[in-house]
Amino acid sequence: METYHTYNEIKNQTQAWAQALDVVRASDSPKAGDYDQVLFTGCGSTYYLSISAAAMYQELTGHAARAVPGGELLLNSQTVITDQKILLVAISRSGTTTETVKAVEKFKAEKRGDVVVISNYDEVLSRMADFNYVIDKGQEESVAQTRSFASMYVAVTALCAKMAGRDGLLSSMSGLPKVGEVLIAKYEAYAKVVGENLNFDRFYFLGSGIRYGLACEVNLKMKEMTLTHSEPFHFMEFRHGPMSMVGASTVVCGLLSTVNRQHEAKVLSEMKMLGGTVAAIGESETDVSFESNIPESVYGVLYLPVLQLMAFYRSLAKGLNPDHPSNLTAVVKLDL
Repeated sequence: METYHTYNEIKNQTQAWAQALDVVRASDSPKAGDYDQVLFTGCGSTYYLSISAAAMYQELTGHAARAVPGGELLLNSQTVITDQKILLVAISRSGTTTETVKAVEKFKAEKRGDVVVISNYDEVLSRMADFNYVIDKGQEESVAQTRSFASMYVAVTALCAKMAGRDGLLSSMSGLPKVGEVLIAKYEAYAKVVGENLNFDRFYFLGSGIRYGLACEVNLKMKEMTLTHSEPFHFMEFRHGPMSMVGASTVVCGLLSTVNRQHEAKVLSEMKMLGGTVAAIGESETDVSFESNIPESVYGVLYLPVLQLMAFYRSLAKGLNPDHPSNLTAVVKLDL
């Protein structure tokens, strides 16, 4: 397994989590009360990260937040930008993604507000930031984001807690790397068994609230690495049509909330009755249990590693190269 960059990047990602926490703690940060609205933006994986971050920011601070793809912010800014005082949080693994760079350039040229950049490389995007967070231990050789996404997710989680003045939440995040190490070691075999089962031909990832963006991201990993039919949904929405696709060849992965567990677990139970295989992930009494004793608003990164490993092992079982997914490059650069 060690011959694959993707495997090593998933397995040792907790080192990058720790660095992300250190970087945010040691850096100056904006204050939530200074802005009327916060926009989170990125492309692909980092857009999905932005969806989760916007939900988290609004939950923790009580201030309005929205996620928008970099291309939309650039080409259709009239549907996004208001006359309010805005903080733009731009997230990019490479720091060179064309749509994100151009969107930030336009935002700054129009003097719309301050810019936060979260990245794994100190590149052109970082040089446009008013507040800059670079987690270089999240850098990767592989195309599909795993360690990089997780490191930037930890950084944005810490930033949201810091901006909300929630020092207790920020402090509790110190336990994440250790819990992550235990989680990866304990459940790698489970991820392998599910991932290698080629009798499954479709995967659905369910997550609500802060977890919906994470469901989108792990869905993308399954698509990219394994070329398998995969879709994300909010828990309650899955009943409204999509469950018609559930059967013996279906895996339904549920990113369970502690607060809403009763409602979400019922959805998974119903999908199991329809013949689907259920993989429940959450704090306790699930197929993959964190047992973290960390508040759920800031432990979201724990949902990622086992599902990343599931996609990795499925890629190998299908005879694919997880380091180099079909038709993809690590950075999308366009002539705009």
